[in-house]
Amino acid sequence: MFRNLNRWLVLAALLVVGAVPAATAAECPALLKHTFPGLQDGKPQSLCQYQGKVVLVVNTASFCGFTSQYDGLEKLYARLKGKGLVVVGFPSNDFGEQEPGSEKEIADFCRLTYGVEFPMMGKSVVKGRGANPFYLKLAEITGSKPQWNFHKYLINRDATQVLAYNSNTSPDDKALLNKIDEFLK
Repeated sequence: MFRNLNRWLVLAALLVVGAVPAATAAECPALLKHTFPGLQDGKPQSLCQYQGKVVLVVNTASFCGFTSQYDGLEKLYARLKGKGLVVVGFPSNDFGEQEPGSEKEIADFCRLTYGVEFPMMGKSVVKGRGANPFYLKLAEITGSKPQWNFHKYLINRDATQVLAYNSNTSPDDKALLNKIDEFLK
């Protein structure tokens, strides 16, 4: 009896200090079961860390007419991250070769020019057969493939609903903001 009690106490103590994850990977929605290198350090970043959050996914580029959207995306993230929104950037050179730099150059540009603090993944392909599997799935679910830089996908908290927004949709677009507010509730 004491042996089992000791096991439960050890397990409880490990949970308290965070040595055992409270949520298992099995609880992660299938849509988020993807891992990408982080832009800043190249360390693997599982999208499962965003389960339970509203996720705005954006393919980005540093030399595009829409690049100034970084400012609005960062402001949106800063304002709503405490309520459960996360913006995740995927730099891509797929459209007009407008993201030619190295990952370090991209990270420095985002941080120094726009103060970007939202999560950014490593440079990735987001269109065509070579697209990363996450983007292929987002396009399949929504029926909307990125046609240019700063195409957006909005994923609800349980990853059962995904909406697509074209590049012309700015981060302060009323329809986008209304849907984010709806998903956050």
